[in-house]
Amino acid sequence: MSDTIASTGDARLDALVHVLQSRWQGEGFELQSALGELTLTVPAAEVKGVCTRLRDDSALRFEQLIDLCGVDYAAYGKSEWATEEASTTGFGRGVDRDVELDADDPQRFAVVYHLLSLEYNRRLRVKVYAGGAQPMVDSVLDIWTAADWFEREAFDLFGILFRGHPDLRRILTDYGFVGYPFRKDFPLSGHVAMRYDPEQGRVLYEPVEIEPRVLVPKVIRNDSRYLTEEQAQAAREAKDATGKAANA
Repeated sequence: MSDTIASTGDARLDALVHVLQSRWQGEGFELQSALGELTLTVPAAEVKGVCTRLRDDSALRFEQLIDLCGVDYAAYGKSEWATEEASTTGFGRGVDRDVELDADDPQRFAVVYHLLSLEYNRRLRVKVYAGGAQPMVDSVLDIWTAADWFEREAFDLFGILFRGHPDLRRILTDYGFVGYPFRKDFPLSGHVAMRYDPEQGRVLYEPVEIEPRVLVPKVIRNDSRYLTEEQAQAAREAKDATGKAANA
């Protein structure tokens, strides 16, 4: 482990921390504690062995896979919205459609496993980086059978390949779908549009004609909703003074 955790504030998690730190040491292993949860990051080459031991070790006994999902960190820490400037400049939120993404970053894609130990009533998050250009990790289907459709979903939405999966094909999108919709570089409008043509009696795929646009107000109106009490009082006094001057 790169770091050691003194205490999480939870006796059950502290016991789990001790076991995990005693089982796995070395480069690529990292244990983090945040918000009452533990996350164990493991090297991609070790994921099968680690998951097998997490399930079978008598001190761990993570018998159940609650969830498995993919993550795309390409835009992590970046934002296309200039929201902080919107309230001070008077203009709506500007958007930058050309945020640079590193598609080949070896830590771009990750697979996250959420595990539950029924025997010890403890939970653990396991994370493994799958690579950038062609993300791939070993399947854990033979460890937890619940991983079957979870891995297919991560493949369908992120394009992450699971080595050893017996039936890795799309599960949510159409068979002819182009691209992976949960990737950060996938356009919100998609690549193609589909519609049913009653004359031809079939579904047609056509280029998308939707133009990206910003659906937020362009101007923040300076009306009474945004005035402080002092500003509102000053506005009332100015209005009264104008009225008196007009009547004089």
